[in-house]
This record gives sequence, C-alpha cells and structure tokens, in this order.
Amino acid sequence: MPWPSRKRDKGAVADKKEPDAKIAKTEEETPDKEEEEKSAKPPAGSSKSGWKNWKKTKESDSGGEESKITYCHWLLKSEPESRLEKGVDVKFSIDDLKAQPNQTTFWDGVRNYQARNFLRAMKLGQQAFFYHSNCKEPGIVAIVKIVKEAYPDHTQFDQKDPHYDSSSRKENPKWSMVDVQFVRMTKRFIPLSEIKAHHLAHKADGGPLKNMMLFTRQRLSIQPLTQGKSHSLCEAALARRTWKFR
Repeated sequence: MPWPSRKRDKGAVADKKEPDAKIAKTEEETPDKEEEEKSAKPPAGSSKSGWKNWKKTKESDSGGEESKITYCHWLLKSEPESRLEKGVDVKFSIDDLKAQPNQTTFWDGVRNYQARNFLRAMKLGQQAFFYHSNCKEPGIVAIVKIVKEAYPDHTQFDQKDPHYDSSSRKENPKWSMVDVQFVRMTKRFIPLSEIKAHHLAHKADGGPLKNMMLFTRQRLSIQPLTQGKSHSLCEAALARRTWKFR
C-alpha cells in the first residue's frame, strides 16, 4: 500500500526559490471554511432576484461554473524532501511514484476547496506535469496521467492520518482523490526559474503561459494549465519553441 497522505494537502507550500512567493507557508483551511459557512445561506433581507444571484454564485463557488470549463493539462505539486506533518513524513518524489506497484498511486491529502474542485474536474487519460515543490530546486521532473477519476479520499476519515477531517461525513465526503500513473520523465529537468522567465515573457506578449497559476496562485497543489482541446498549453509552448522537453 502507498504511504498515507504524502502529497501536498492544504495548498502547496510556496517554493523556496520563488522570490515572489513571500506568503504563508500553507493555505490554511480556515479561510476556506469561513467562506463556505458564509455562503451557506443567502444574505439577510435579500429580494427574490438577490436570492437567485446568490444561488448562482454559490453554484459557481462549489464548482458549478468551474465544471463547465474543459481543462486538458494539469500540474501536480509534491514534496521530494522529507517534512514531518503530525509525526508523518509527507515526502513523495517522482522516484517514490515509480516505485509503486504498476507505477500508480492515489493522489490523496488535498484539503483546499479550489484544488479539490480542479482535482474533481480531471478526466481519465489526461496528463499532468509532476512538479517537485518546497525543495532546493523546484521544477517539473516528469509527466503522469490520470488513470482513475475523482472518488472519496479515505484519509479524511482516518484519525491517524495527518489530513484527517472530523467535519467530513462518509455519506457526504468533502474531499476527493484521483489515481495517477507515471508516464515518463521529461527529457530534462525544467526549473522554476526557467518557467518563470517564460511566464514573464508571455505576460508581455500575450503568450499561453501568461496566466500560469504556478505564479498567480502559488500555493495551489493542483493547477490547470490549459482549457480547450484546441489551445493546449503544451502544444502552444512547443510551437513557440519555449520548452524543449519532449
């Protein structure tokens, strides 16, 4: 059996070598919970039209509108260096994935609502970059694929697991996970510094990497890279010869 909850959970820790990421080390659960509680009922004194607008907003927050967007490629963050969380080492590198039976494992421990919604949007066969984070040299090291779509994350019910959530119920689980399988290593390591250089260049000329969440939402451990089959970020980047990793 794979190790329990060794991937990133509440949101990715800001990468050590990212100068713009001078933020709290983790995305705390509290803001998400407060936001969920505030959105659980419409504002007092709302009119019928106001209630309808609130309902639409709530559906969007819970993934209603988000689920209508088709993402094709993803980025998954994991920590290759040892870090104890409630006495459990959450380290999980690409070598650890390759050592799993059939080079496949479940991607558990996600405890951020937006990251969870992205995870639930993943489709069978889609590919993701495996990104080493919170380490001496963060960057993309490999490509994995989704081999099982979202289903309940069992670690939320395990009191011995560092990502146990006492507020989650088996009849209505809060958290999900997917299964991923190793596809291949990238031809070379793609460091964060290089990705950022392309991101800044694309921000200036409107390229496909201009809104990359690796820099706009640094702490998310699950991030979409592309939306729409005809606008693959990977294909667009290769066409511009910005990344040569295939």
